[in-house]
Amino acid sequence: MPAFNDSRYDPSAFILIGFPGLEAAHVWLAFPFFLMYLFALIGNSIILYIIRTEPSLHEPMYLFLAVLAALDILLSTSTMPKVLVLLWFGVTEISYNGCLVQMFLIHSLSAIESTVLLAMAFDRYTAICHPLRHSSILTNPRISWIVLVAVIRGSLFFTPLPLLIKRLPICGSRVLSHSYCVHQDVMKLACADTTPNIVYGLGAILIVMGVDVLLISVSYVQILRTVSRLSHRECLKAFNTCISHITAVLIFYTPLIGLSVVHRFGDRSSPTVHIAMGDIYLFLPPVLNPIVYGLLTKQKQDQWTHGFCR
Repeated sequence: MPAFNDSRYDPSAFILIGFPGLEAAHVWLAFPFFLMYLFALIGNSIILYIIRTEPSLHEPMYLFLAVLAALDILLSTSTMPKVLVLLWFGVTEISYNGCLVQMFLIHSLSAIESTVLLAMAFDRYTAICHPLRHSSILTNPRISWIVLVAVIRGSLFFTPLPLLIKRLPICGSRVLSHSYCVHQDVMKLACADTTPNIVYGLGAILIVMGVDVLLISVSYVQILRTVSRLSHRECLKAFNTCISHITAVLIFYTPLIGLSVVHRFGDRSSPTVHIAMGDIYLFLPPVLNPIVYGLLTKQKQDQWTHGFCR
């Protein structure tokens, strides 16, 4: 039996793919991805700048939004540059350790973002259901602790994923089915029992993202119960403050659930479906979140404009 550090079992690099069958168009396909990356960087940076410089936005919802914008920048930067290099210059290899680092960043940053969305839901619940206690519950020190817990939670739950991959011998093909490294994709290249990877990966997603979705749903059930007792005008005014957050939740969780289902139950589906779902999950939310919070939040447009002009 060859040793596990043999190149057949411990490869020095993995091979990333772009869009199978469209290799001749990779150079042109890179431009939309570049524009998405540029928009994500500029849009989220503007949000960070405005919230930092506009005192009227130093309230819990917008402080959490600033954290969300920073996470979107980090998530885009951990994946998009490698995708652009692949499409523009045909550099398909990513080192073994580089793949593991990227895998950790993608999963942990997604988990942190999920926790921040839960915190934003709790902020809306407190502001609508307990308005008199809102400022005393969500103080700045508590917001800092919530963000710290989100970072620790996401990091702790998804640090084992690269370690679980490290123990697996990789045989045969080194070709991944995406333009970046995710746990489910690398795991399929192993020639050993991947049951621990499957169980832990699914468990981590359910405990982190699953619990977050459940608690966000509970928060909005309580919000609906509260606003249903208000007058029609007050109900619209209260619920209008939640529209942007609900949209951001849908933008984040819908592709995530779709990608998880495709990876686990879509073995017979077209590779194009896997690639499309993965790209939508990683690259679309950082682009859409600045639009949702910056342009579509009509009641805050004056404050955004004032802060930007300052």
